[in-house]
Amino acid sequence: MTDVMGPAGPGTAEAEHRALDAYSSVVTSVADLLIPSVASLKVMRAVRGGRRAEGAGSAVVVTPDGFLLTSAHVVGTASEGVAGFADGRQLDFEVVGRDELSDLAVMRVSGGNLPAAILGDADDLRVGQLVVAIGNPLGFEGSLSAGIVSALGRSFATRSSGHVRFVENVIQTDAALYPGNSGGALSDSAGRVVGVNTAIVGPGIGQGLGLAVPVNHTTRRIIATLMSEGRVRRAFLGIAGGPRPLPPKAARELDRSAGVEVVQVVEGSPAALAGIQREDIIVEVSGTVVEDGSDLQRLMTGDLIGRATDVLVFRHDRLRRIIVEPTELTPSG
Repeated sequence: MTDVMGPAGPGTAEAEHRALDAYSSVVTSVADLLIPSVASLKVMRAVRGGRRAEGAGSAVVVTPDGFLLTSAHVVGTASEGVAGFADGRQLDFEVVGRDELSDLAVMRVSGGNLPAAILGDADDLRVGQLVVAIGNPLGFEGSLSAGIVSALGRSFATRSSGHVRFVENVIQTDAALYPGNSGGALSDSAGRVVGVNTAIVGPGIGQGLGLAVPVNHTTRRIIATLMSEGRVRRAFLGIAGGPRPLPPKAARELDRSAGVEVVQVVEGSPAALAGIQREDIIVEVSGTVVEDGSDLQRLMTGDLIGRATDVLVFRHDRLRRIIVEPTELTPSG
């Protein structure tokens, strides 16, 4: 007997229904798990006679005793505000620390027993994977959108006091984001926070795409430092550069293909004092391979400040080791 229903028969419809139910089940379970952990922020600035509203956004609870994570651009230079939760609580918060160069900030509310979210690892994400964005756009608590990871390995520039830094491995998603979603959670299908929603891609760049700072080993360290110290210390070499293929001789000797060419050396900087020159190609720092600017940037942690640091460069067909003592990156440095 011929199946007159063809390929779109009852069996196919039932399979589609099951798939839809599975998708809905994942999204609703993430919502149930994370909405209580996502707060709506009213950012305030203390002024004579009271407080003045400075902005709004979202944040996610990361510890039961009241630490929240958000975007640095959400809190700006403000020091306090009010966090609203799905259970109706309105709790005052104080900004504990902010790091404009990673676009992350940590605050603490005056209350405890909060439902902390579980932090995941964005390094495990794959293009096409389901993600869920939760925030509080325009004061609508618990707003949720779902989509997929549309790209990985993106970067965007952040600036602080004249310094420019690229946030690496940014997550690009087609889950709808709204202005108030900044600082909210980007979750995987298990309800683990893998990113902090930070930017909306505007007209001419790609409608319907959003970006999130990844939660991974690097950002976990930044978050922990902000919680304990209130700021992130970074080492300063005093060079500007970009990736460059290694000459054949160096490529053979090092068994790699690229390094970071120095295109500018800041006068009086640690690099200048140590003798690093324009057109040097940096290939290692403290024994760690450097092939592009992001490699070099990741190595400039507070641990290197004031420490004699071995920098291997390729100059005039020779490898040279130069000892540099990085200083701390400051607004004027």
